[in-house]
Amino acid sequence: MVRENFLRFIYQAASMQRWNDHIRPAKGFTELDKQAHKLYYAYVLGRLEEETCAVDWIKLIEGALFEFFQRILLTDIKPPIFHVLMEKHGEQINRHVMKELHELGLGDIKQGFGERMEMYLFDPDYSRHEKMILRASHYFVTNWEFNIVYQFSKGLYGIEDTKKNIQKQLEQHQDLDCARKLVFSDDLRDFLNLIGQLRFQQRWAQTQRIPETSVAGHMLIVALLSYILTLEIDSCEKRKYNNFFGGLFHDLPEVLTRDIISPVKNSVGGLSELIKSIEEEQMEQMLLPLLPEKWRDEIRYFTDDEFSGRIILDGKTVKVSTEKINDFYNRDEFSPVDGSIIEFCDKFAAYMEAYLSIKHGITSKNLVEGHRNLYTRFARTKIAGIDMGVMFDYFRLE
Repeated sequence: MVRENFLRFIYQAASMQRWNDHIRPAKGFTELDKQAHKLYYAYVLGRLEEETCAVDWIKLIEGALFEFFQRILLTDIKPPIFHVLMEKHGEQINRHVMKELHELGLGDIKQGFGERMEMYLFDPDYSRHEKMILRASHYFVTNWEFNIVYQFSKGLYGIEDTKKNIQKQLEQHQDLDCARKLVFSDDLRDFLNLIGQLRFQQRWAQTQRIPETSVAGHMLIVALLSYILTLEIDSCEKRKYNNFFGGLFHDLPEVLTRDIISPVKNSVGGLSELIKSIEEEQMEQMLLPLLPEKWRDEIRYFTDDEFSGRIILDGKTVKVSTEKINDFYNRDEFSPVDGSIIEFCDKFAAYMEAYLSIKHGITSKNLVEGHRNLYTRFARTKIAGIDMGVMFDYFRLE
């Protein structure tokens, strides 16, 4: 099971400010936000790329997580300096990264996750194709951010050089079919711009917190934890893929409806169901038409009933428990999703958000009650025989 220190480490990204030597918006520019947005770009680029050649999605997911962990440890280094250091001393720097991560508990994550990170960092041939997709995703998001920063920072020394460098990096990725296709797809760029708005949508919007987290950042945390906990189970490849992207997309409708907090949803009988139907209608009318038609069923599969266990059987979605998936449907052909794991990670992320703010000295009745209620509901959770609730015990309040 993932260690307490590793969970604390992941949340450091919520406090790391990007472009902090430029004038920029006060929200939506943390490392956590950037890494979340990068993964949405990686999903789109990966889907475009597999139209012409194979993509190893597990390597793509894990590569994104490995790069995320690396950036948490090294992100305060300015990008031009970072790239020079990595070019000249990359092996020593990555040895330091692996040492730090192993001390935090990387090795406790099951199924050789840490060993694959070592290969990812030190073997240039490992995940070569997926590294290219992730690098393109990185620069597309950097450019997205810079286009906002540039509006505030025109005239600052060096800003035009930064603009030229980013454009140069983007041009270097035009050899990838997926990058060329994205440049010429207005709809897909609109989709990714729309998702970018989730970087500015604040969680717990009625409550002051430190660190503040966005809906986008929250979704990445849920996806990351869902993937790691799925490794605790002997899962097929499609199950790992679905649990990760099911977590990454689980709050996608909020880009259209905004975050409606649970006390409001549950305050009136039938209100939660009405909100869900509105979300589905908005998805069909506004968001899904931006995607190629052959992608839409997958996004529906991730978002329509995000916390239910489910499989595809004879072309139809069938609800099943994680235990039944383990016993009967743990094969790629059934496209299993562990909604119980995604829900657990969603609630744990909310629990951590409350805990961290309270420990920082910014508290409220909503945070204290939310933290207590989530502990009561989920601290004894067992999924597929695994005691996952222990993660809640790490962060109890005395």
